Amino acid sequence: MMRRKNDNKRYFTRMGTRKKVHAFVRVKPTDDFAHEMIKYGDDNKSIDIHIKKDLQKGFVNNKQTDWSFKLDGVLHNASQDLVYETVAKDVVAQALDGYNGTIMCYGQTGAGKTYTMTGTTENYKHRGILPRALQQVFRMIEERPTHAITVRVSYLEIYNESLFDLLSTLPCVGPSVTPMTIVENPQGVFIKGLSVHLTSQEEDAFSLLFEGETNRIIASHTMNKNSSRSHCIFTIYVEAHSRTLSDEKYITSKINLVDLAGSERLKKSGSEGRVLKEATYINKSLSFLEQAIIALGDQKRDHIPFRQCKLTHALKDSLGGNCNMVLLTNIYGEASQLEETLSSLRFASRMKLVTTEPAINEKYDAERMVKNLEKELALLKQELAIHDSLANRTLVNYDPMDEIQIAEINSQVRRYLEGTLDEIDIINLRQIQEVFNQFRVVLSQQEQEVELTLRRKYTLIDKNDFAAISAVQKAGLMDVDGHLVGEPDGQGFGLGVTPFSAKPGKKAKSKKMFKEQLSTSARKEGASSPVGGKDLDFSTSKTQLTPSSKEGDVKDMLMRDRETSSTEPLPLDSPKEELRPPRPSTPPPKPVAFEDFKNERGSEINRIFKENKSILNERRKRASETTQRINAIKREMDMTKEALNFQKSLREKQGEYENKGLMIIDEEEFLLILKLKDLKKQYRTEYQDLRDLKAEIQYCQHLVDQCRHRLLMEFDIWYNESFFIPEDIQVSLKPGSSIRPGMVPISRIVSLGEDDQDKFSQLQQTELPEGPDSISFYNAKVKTEQKHNYLKTMMGFQQAHRK
Repeated sequence: MMRRKNDNKRYFTRMGTRKKVHAFVRVKPTDDFAHEMIKYGDDNKSIDIHIKKDLQKGFVNNKQTDWSFKLDGVLHNASQDLVYETVAKDVVAQALDGYNGTIMCYGQTGAGKTYTMTGTTENYKHRGILPRALQQVFRMIEERPTHAITVRVSYLEIYNESLFDLLSTLPCVGPSVTPMTIVENPQGVFIKGLSVHLTSQEEDAFSLLFEGETNRIIASHTMNKNSSRSHCIFTIYVEAHSRTLSDEKYITSKINLVDLAGSERLKKSGSEGRVLKEATYINKSLSFLEQAIIALGDQKRDHIPFRQCKLTHALKDSLGGNCNMVLLTNIYGEASQLEETLSSLRFASRMKLVTTEPAINEKYDAERMVKNLEKELALLKQELAIHDSLANRTLVNYDPMDEIQIAEINSQVRRYLEGTLDEIDIINLRQIQEVFNQFRVVLSQQEQEVELTLRRKYTLIDKNDFAAISAVQKAGLMDVDGHLVGEPDGQGFGLGVTPFSAKPGKKAKSKKMFKEQLSTSARKEGASSPVGGKDLDFSTSKTQLTPSSKEGDVKDMLMRDRETSSTEPLPLDSPKEELRPPRPSTPPPKPVAFEDFKNERGSEINRIFKENKSILNERRKRASETTQRINAIKREMDMTKEALNFQKSLREKQGEYENKGLMIIDEEEFLLILKLKDLKKQYRTEYQDLRDLKAEIQYCQHLVDQCRHRLLMEFDIWYNESFFIPEDIQVSLKPGSSIRPGMVPISRIVSLGEDDQDKFSQLQQTELPEGPDSISFYNAKVKTEQKHNYLKTMMGFQQAHRK
């Protein structure tokens, strides 16, 4: 096991066994397949190439004419489903177990790399490896409820040796000021400045994919009308935490789905200008990629040239790293492209020589590690408590000491030093350490107090300060032997160094001044000096005791006042309860009472009921008008379709005209097409408004029904209270009482009925030809198209406004 350490997380990688890269070949279907030159093996794992010798020039031709390539699979006339099952399914499945994976599409331009990797977004059945991988990841997440799995994605484009973020057009990202760079750290290679997006559901991931696809750079040349002019890397990051285990360990992995730009021969593609420059960069980066592959396949090579270009540097982890690597080579089956086919097959055979070492990426969450250590600490404390109870040791606390306990130990140490305490009871190791610490604190305080007292009474001279000593000797305050003047040789007492301004006649006055200075300094220093500290403690305790006794007296007085006030009768002039109107002998009819109730007690509910009902009628009127507009638009659409079909039939009778593969139509048919498009747009807008109105009508109807029910319920309660409940019970029903008959608490909220959006979603699931699995795919596609159509329209408006 190899450990890699970072700031807050620890990374562990389980070393796996080395394995070779899997290489597959997919042949592009064509009507002009070279059956005589290209042969497949019986096991569909080999491909043989044979070229006839050219004997027309009359000299000996010793060029190689036969090649045989051993691969992991040859996919000929294979569907997208079969390609994914064969190439990518196992790599994606192992990614959720912690293994990194890389799937790379390589080949000549126009050989079908982008179709294999991405597929067509218009048809769900023809989707490629990338959208199928996203679907598999989210389906496997649903099958693992015991794990909390998060998925993030990024989309990188390498165009002309520059890095671009294909998802930078999102509002949450925005354009970057600083260019992106490739950075290496102990955890691997990552792109600084590349945005990574969290996706909680399949539809969000598809939206990000389609957003990036619309930002890719494509161009047209002779070999391919929609040729990718850049290398793209779509990365899926997976992070899985266990819900059941409290282990701090979790696994991470990433899947790199690489769609390389196709290599091209300039004499065949006929590239010019910008396309020629792009082709030069593409061929150069693919050449560096092949050099890196050759170096990885050579066991004797120590240095691998990963930094020759951005492509190999960004794929350093994938090429020969700790991941499952799969190469899918796309080739032509035509005789005219046989040289490029041989070059692609040679690259695939070289890739099979590369070995990788797949390993599980395990990480340790620092926060969860702390929680687990706290749990373990609590268990150890409980075990210590059990041992203490068995050993008859009570009142043992192993927690860190608080300020009160530290102050108590300080007091014990002071009393021990003063002699009032014979010994200090030792309970645990923490107390022993704190006792020694308090000894150091007390000693330091006493040294400061002694030095402060000496500085008040004496002038202290450093023995090493010879200048000060000589000055004192000259003044006659110290003899030659170093004794102070007035210092006794034997018994008795002596005075220290007297001040220079001291005179015999001012002795009493100086004593008085000294006492005043001492008392003043004691008041200023407070607790700094021993005397001042004691006085302060004593005065503080007195001030604390005095108000406490006063507070007790005040409380007693308040209690006595309350007792006396409770026993005293109420004054005669206290406000009395309002008298109820006399109850009629027979209750009035309910319709009459209901009108009175709506004007009095139920006025607020009745007002809300009327407002909701007016809103409901207004929404119904708007829905009726919208329905009429929709029917009118539908009739106009039918008439436009009939006119358009008539124009098409007329054009077919007169003969169709084409210009460079495009159909030529007349102006009238073109205007009909534009009109039908606008009508469809109006129809969708009106239909969406109608759906929103129906949802509002349903909700308003629910509110009206709720208000009507509440109004009738309140009326029943009021009617019973006013005319049927005995008068002696009316006292308990006055305002402010907790008893209210008929008011049963609502235990649940009635949910709204199924609206049109739910019906439409169910209709999608049942009527879509590909079934419910394609809903998120089509929803993401529609949202992306709507967004870009809106942006194009707004840009057109802005340009027109500028003109």
